[in-house]
Amino acid sequence: MIKENQKKETKLLEHRFIELSRIAFEREIVTYSDFLNLNDQNILHTLPKNKLYSRYVLFGGYDMAERQMAAFIPEALSLRYGVSDITPKEIDYPFCAVKIEPKNKRFSEDLTHRDFLGSILNFGIDRSKTGDILVTEDSALLFINKDLVSVVTEDLTRVRQTVIDSSVINLDMINYTPDFQQIKGTVSSVRLDSLLPLAFSSSRSKLSELIEGAKVFVNGKLITSNGYQVKEGDLISVRGLGKFRFEEAGKITKKNRISVTIQKYV
Repeated sequence: MIKENQKKETKLLEHRFIELSRIAFEREIVTYSDFLNLNDQNILHTLPKNKLYSRYVLFGGYDMAERQMAAFIPEALSLRYGVSDITPKEIDYPFCAVKIEPKNKRFSEDLTHRDFLGSILNFGIDRSKTGDILVTEDSALLFINKDLVSVVTEDLTRVRQTVIDSSVINLDMINYTPDFQQIKGTVSSVRLDSLLPLAFSSSRSKLSELIEGAKVFVNGKLITSNGYQVKEGDLISVRGLGKFRFEEAGKITKKNRISVTIQKYV
């Protein structure tokens, strides 16, 4: 039953993507999806290109965002910027960023991602209307559909027991860089199942089960092959564990292993 429901949801989402691309093509306007999680993005990435009427560009408000919105670009706009050159900055995505911070930091609780998300969803906002929530030591940055901004800026006054202030931030002003832990080591190959144990403290066999269990994504695409060859610059996300970027494959050691560098998000 669960698998049948998943198949139905996948078909509905595929149909939605095809319809958005058709409208973009026929009306020569940019159309937008909701915010897509990694599974949704994988469905979009794996749609046969001949089913889509237009190309798309994903963006989540900052580089390396996990939850992203797809903009379907009509041919006229693609030609204006050049097919290979169009970037998210040329597209007016219908979402913005809201900064949420305590009114009085002295009386603020230690608020988590779950606290902020729960407070927002309590207003009946669907998760698909919100993107990533970036939590720092004393504030949070929320990406949300423009139509719902007032719910946060006007109606949201507390997160748990902490009284908060909210303000809209221009996307152009966001210069967010995640904190990384650089990890260097050696691996037998740059296969996916060889790199995961370097990033996460678990055995290769257990991490291989996550790959086979559809928990691992590379650049938003679901990968279920342990032998998948990772390329420099690839972003690997593992459900429940985190994500890292494969930075570099270096020299071969005397024991015929490959020196590698990864950047793990912390």
